[in-house]
Amino acid sequence: MLHIAHYPQLRLIAWNRRPDDLIDEPEALALYEANWRFIEEETLTRDERDLIQRLKQQYGGGVLNN
Repeated sequence: MLHIAHYPQLRLIAWNRRPDDLIDEPEALALYEANWRFIEEETLTRDERDLIQRLKQQYGGGVLNN
């Protein structure tokens, strides 16, 4: 489970959830994919970049479908 507040861009696209909510990894990947146009890639933290890369590899077949 992922803590939404730990990832700034995830927090922005999960605006309808509480910052202290937890979501599972496949759900996080789905949020990134559905809302990629709102992600400010230049402001992604290293941790969040690493998370997205791991989610792509583990749940997305190495691809971010946006």
